[in-house]
Amino acid sequence: MREQELGNGLTVSAIGLGCMGFSQGYGATDDEESVQAIRAAIDAGITLFDTAMSYGRGHNEQLVGRALHGAEVKVATKFGIVRTDSGVGLDGRPEHVAGYCDASLQRLGRDAVDVYYLHRVDPEVPVAETIGAMAELVTAGKVRHLGISEATPAQLREAVAVHPIAAVQFEWSMLWREPEGDIVPTARELGVGLVPYSPLGRGLLTATLDSTTVVESDFRRNDPRFQGEHLAENLAQVAALRELAARLDISAGQLALAWLLTQGPDVVPIPGSRRAARIVENAQAAAVELRPEDLAELAKLVPAEGWSGDRQSFAAHGTSRSV
Repeated sequence: MREQELGNGLTVSAIGLGCMGFSQGYGATDDEESVQAIRAAIDAGITLFDTAMSYGRGHNEQLVGRALHGAEVKVATKFGIVRTDSGVGLDGRPEHVAGYCDASLQRLGRDAVDVYYLHRVDPEVPVAETIGAMAELVTAGKVRHLGISEATPAQLREAVAVHPIAAVQFEWSMLWREPEGDIVPTARELGVGLVPYSPLGRGLLTATLDSTTVVESDFRRNDPRFQGEHLAENLAQVAALRELAARLDISAGQLALAWLLTQGPDVVPIPGSRRAARIVENAQAAAVELRPEDLAELAKLVPAEGWSGDRQSFAAHGTSRSV
């Protein structure tokens, strides 16, 4: 597994592992199977594991901590999205940051976390105030690097003005190209690494889903890109992606991840899967070398403007941004 360098000197495997699906979002889970899958990721050379306090309301951090016990890897976790019996909300109040971090460290079984993200900016709290409280955790030795997720360019600038930010996390894939026009150039100007989540388009870019299987996940069922004419157009794009991947003797998912890695040495996608075999397949995408002519053909067969539909709004969950 080759490495990529994010911001603030943070070096990790070129492909990370997004762990949310082990606890929520994509159907029934099995903890023992999940532990084995995470350990398969370690064996495949993955060194960045991404979780959050909100995933399964703490279950995910406990699971990840158990699976990674004794492993020399880097762990990223997030705070700011709060799930309760009554719903989902945001909390970036500075006075709560240390408590959230301590609880995450306890669940993970670690003395420090490698990257601590603000999961979503709380619209009721200036981002500089939240980042200021996070910076105190670096001074205390509980956090090594700071990150922020789903920030606007202006919010990212405010954050960097307070403390170096190693990574900004956001949805980015062949299915969702919008970040290329705003957050990507801003992050690079500021020296912030890029960590795309849902780099496989919530599974669509693996070319294993169809119009019947997308409804098996709440995260897909409520996303406009997986509905009606939008889905039909996107499946046509996926068919073209699959055909080119077959000619290159790789999977459609590996082609989608390899494409992301060609976007720069500061890009570290974090695809998720509950299956060990899929995780290993995704990790192997780091070894795929796409030639200029491959990229040109990809742009022609699967054009950026060929994808259809906006992504799911988080407004229905009580905030203004997507999950």
